Amino acid sequence: MHLTKKDLQETDRVKKLNIINSITGIKPANLIGTVSKDNISNVAIFSSIVHLGSNPALIGFIVRPTGEVPRNTYGNILENGHYTINHVGETFVKNAHYTSAKFDSDVSEFDTCGLTEEYLFDFKAPFVKESPIKMGMKYLESIPIERNGTILVIGEVEHLIMPEEAVSDKGYINLETAEVAGISGLNSYYKLEKIGSFPYARVEEVPEFKNK
Repeated sequence: MHLTKKDLQETDRVKKLNIINSITGIKPANLIGTVSKDNISNVAIFSSIVHLGSNPALIGFIVRPTGEVPRNTYGNILENGHYTINHVGETFVKNAHYTSAKFDSDVSEFDTCGLTEEYLFDFKAPFVKESPIKMGMKYLESIPIERNGTILVIGEVEHLIMPEEAVSDKGYINLETAEVAGISGLNSYYKLEKIGSFPYARVEEVPEFKNK
């Protein structure tokens, strides 16, 4: 199949949305937990979490245009200054998926989707108790992306919780051991299987590959 820009423009809207959301491959499936100034908790699934740097430890995610529908997650982050990022585990992908429904701001997705909010270390935002890997984040800044009206939200890791057995002596996290899930498009979930591990790539150590 070959699709040009013109082909995409003429493709059915929903089909085009599904294609473009899937072409980047398997993405991390994460739940972002927040709480409003009225103490109403919120949790929503995101597949746009991205590593931005290790020192300081910066993580970003994309918020869609705020004018379309209420963005409770983003509003709570701006009010509170803190939020959590929680990996979706294999055992609760269905619960996590339905947090994407457009609930009213006075409804907690924790309650409606069968997830457990957990407050740890006096942190000002709820973690997802069921999640195997959790991050407590401090909001730093928002960068508007003018081309499509989305926003890159940047935060710094203040707390990191994960199973000891999933972390190697060198700090590598085995996501298969942690039993976390990945997502393709908007609604297809995958188990993760480790298929290889290689040393840091140095020019003088590149092995000989046979040309096809």
